[in-house]
Amino acid sequence: MYTDEIKNRLKRMEGQVRGILRMMDEGKNCKDVVSQLSAVRNAADKAIATIVAVNLEQCLLDEKETGGDTSKLVKEAIELLVKSR
Repeated sequence: MYTDEIKNRLKRMEGQVRGILRMMDEGKNCKDVVSQLSAVRNAADKAIATIVAVNLEQCLLDEKETGGDTSKLVKEAIELLVKSR
C-alpha cells in the first residue's frame, strides 16, 4: 500500500524541513521560510491524498467482492481528507 514513490516523496519533504531549519539558523528572510513551509504543506497534502486514494481504491474492491456497502468507505475517505486540512 505504501509505495516507494510515496516514501520518496516523504523523504524529499524531510529534506525540505531540514533545509527550512537551516534557513532559520542562518536568519533567512521570513518570506523565504514561509514559502518553503508552504511547499512542504502542499507536498504533505498531495501525499495524504495519494495515500487515501490508493487505500480507498483497494477497500472498494475488497468491499465489492463481499457485497458490502461502498458508500460508507467513500464517506470515511472524504472525512479523512477534510480532517487533514
